[in-house]
Amino acid sequence: MPKRKPTLRAPNLQGRLALITGANRGIGLAIARELARSGCNLVITGRDQRALAKARAELNKLQPSKLNLHVLAQPCDVRSPESVDDLFALVRGLRMPLDILINNAGIGHPHRTVSELPYPTWMQVIDTNLNGLFLITQAALAVMQRGSTIVNNLSIAAERVFPGSAAYNASKHGALGLTNTLREELRPKGIRVIALLPGATDTAIWNTLWPQAPRRKMMSAETVARTVLNALLLSENTTTEKIVLLPSSGTL
Repeated sequence: MPKRKPTLRAPNLQGRLALITGANRGIGLAIARELARSGCNLVITGRDQRALAKARAELNKLQPSKLNLHVLAQPCDVRSPESVDDLFALVRGLRMPLDILINNAGIGHPHRTVSELPYPTWMQVIDTNLNGLFLITQAALAVMQRGSTIVNNLSIAAERVFPGSAAYNASKHGALGLTNTLREELRPKGIRVIALLPGATDTAIWNTLWPQAPRRKMMSAETVARTVLNALLLSENTTTEKIVLLPSSGTL
């Protein structure tokens, strides 16, 4: 009889180290909750120190009590190389490889046509959503190894155009290009790169993008987070390159 090929099992996330940017609210916090319940050690970042401390306290309670796990909260401005250096000094001090990177930090801007959009607003969005993604990822690669996964939360705006959101559209289109480049560069090294493109999700970003947006038609952050967890749990011979999620009610 021919020998059976060994079955490749889905990875167990217990004890793995995950870093999540923008983890003090919204999709980032929802993903952090899923990873905490799955037994991951977590490093969470954000600019709002009070919200970050609150998130850390919540996540500590969600982790399985029988495991010796940690949640570290480090304020970080992803736009600042110095702040990113401080963050990864902390990560390197853990003496653990970084298994999961969730690039989630991002901002929007009020509805403005290109002719009306102030340049400082343009730069703030590009700096956070694109330059910050580059800085965090470049630093993370030094502490990642084969079998690690990068998930970049890009938004459906990475493939679609929304008038009045020029800086946001441009930042997300650029971030998708960076993500696709990373995937090809890291494929030989055995590091997975996933582009996450959620549609309208009920988070605080709508307070800036569209304060009157019909939140009841949107997906929940928890729906997005569960999808990310499922992607992370795929067996080692299976992967997904892009996740597109849309509200069941269709385009807003």
